[in-house]
Amino acid sequence: MQLGTFASDLPVMLAPMAGVTDLPMRQLAVKHGADIAIGEMVSSDLTLAHSRKSQSRAVHSADAGLRSVQLVGNDPTTIAKAAQFNVERGAQVIDINMGCPAKKVCKKAAGSALLADVQLVSDILKSTVQAVSVPVTLKIRTGIDRDHRNGVDVAEIAQSCGISMLTVHGRTRADKFKGEAEYETLRDIVRAVDIPVIANGDITSVDKAERVLNYSGAAGVMIGRAAQGQLWLPGYIANGLRKGLDTPPCAEARLALTREHCELLYEFHGPVMGYKIARKHMGWFFEAELGEIYLPHKRAFNALSSQDAQQQFLKQETDAMLHLMEDDLIYGARSRARTEEHIAA
Repeated sequence: MQLGTFASDLPVMLAPMAGVTDLPMRQLAVKHGADIAIGEMVSSDLTLAHSRKSQSRAVHSADAGLRSVQLVGNDPTTIAKAAQFNVERGAQVIDINMGCPAKKVCKKAAGSALLADVQLVSDILKSTVQAVSVPVTLKIRTGIDRDHRNGVDVAEIAQSCGISMLTVHGRTRADKFKGEAEYETLRDIVRAVDIPVIANGDITSVDKAERVLNYSGAAGVMIGRAAQGQLWLPGYIANGLRKGLDTPPCAEARLALTREHCELLYEFHGPVMGYKIARKHMGWFFEAELGEIYLPHKRAFNALSSQDAQQQFLKQETDAMLHLMEDDLIYGARSRARTEEHIAA
């Protein structure tokens, strides 16, 4: 698959997640094997471009890989201007968000709410593609609800407008993140268009990625919530797909990666916000690694009110955490559960 200067067979990407995939997370995901890590969703309203949130989300570095900026909005001219603005500041790819199901986004007729208006979808895509010289990509869901899955129609519009790559999350807007992702619509989309289509939704293991790719014919996969607390996962899946490797990093490596993530968060967000943002990432780490016994550890970490206290906690608790992480009854059982998820055939 070719996307601007990027080329790869079976690419594995880190999904854009607002408030999650900041620069430190993208840097570490790419360092540990993700092919592309897409930036957090940013508003197409340029009056907000200089806000603290927008400024933070705009920061990029070469070690975070291809610079893909995701825009959200509902006005063709506004999104096109925002695309130009970001390309002038170094964006190598513009991604348009038509997949976010969050209420605060959809109530503004943006994100996945746009799927209800295919003419507006077309107008937005045309204006953006015409406005910039870099590839424009699109992220969607399968439709508004299960009775109105119009993903194939939207995909055909996207292709006709010049979209370079399409990512499909296997749920509808109404589903939000409930239930299991379905891949029948994804398969139908792949068959309907010639542009690369990326599978997204419940991709949690090498085995799951292989089954989704084989079933749908998608060009690659995008990892979202499964990478929270498990930044090694996209690279692990990439190695599994391309090299046949299916052994996760050892417990020491996983814990070291998480500690490195915290240090980068402290450095990037500063002493006031860094430790607060580290809390949610460590919460995901505890849940992913410790299973049902994670809650006391999460509560203990959340009670710490400084960077120094968090660093001391991680140093003091290293041996105890490694003991729990190495317990096959915890990690192994959780891994098996993830690889046994059902794909409708």
